[in-house]
Amino acid sequence: MLTGPVLEGDLVRLEPLAHGHAADLAVAVEEDRAAYAFTWVPTAAEVGGYIDAQLARAAVGRLAPYAQVSTATGRAIGATAYWDPRPWPDGTGLAAIEVGFTWLAASAQGTGINTEAKLLLFSHAFEQWGVARVDLKTDARNRRSRAAIAGVGARFEGVLRNWSRSWAPGEGGLLRDSALYSIVAAEWPEVRARLTERLARRAAGRDRAPAGADAKEPG
Repeated sequence: MLTGPVLEGDLVRLEPLAHGHAADLAVAVEEDRAAYAFTWVPTAAEVGGYIDAQLARAAVGRLAPYAQVSTATGRAIGATAYWDPRPWPDGTGLAAIEVGFTWLAASAQGTGINTEAKLLLFSHAFEQWGVARVDLKTDARNRRSRAAIAGVGARFEGVLRNWSRSWAPGEGGLLRDSALYSIVAAEWPEVRARLTERLARRAAGRDRAPAGADAKEPG
């Protein structure tokens, strides 16, 4: 079973997703939803079912879902996950993992929370699990999400055509083209330094991402 521990930074604490986060997430999802056009983000009424669906994926070992909790307020303001674990050829340990199913409330976007959350997730994957690569995917049409993924240091690898379920309005039952990005272990020290420096600049008040740049796609 894929299990993600609590991961804590200065801005955000990543807690394993539970129904105890539902009330906060129901508030978070009803902020400005303009950034969610290609993203699986529930409405307030759907949050309970959303958590059930993520926990069902976790139960079969394919997903480790998180609530993103603001350390400033103690409230859950979004979600993210590790998923699609792939073992080494000998079957021992993780060779690769994906970070996906990520979204943030509009008020949390562009605040550094996404940057720090990615630093926490990547650090644990590379430094504790010893993975060789971390994947990130998004709808190929989602320019905002693609820019945000590239901005955290992931390298574009190509577009996987008709790869996974589309979350765009009116496209129920259809497949989307997915843009695939990755970070490999040899690149991680440079990526870590870049993310750490970005957070330091933000703390000093010299860096702010465009509004909505932290909205991400499910893998």
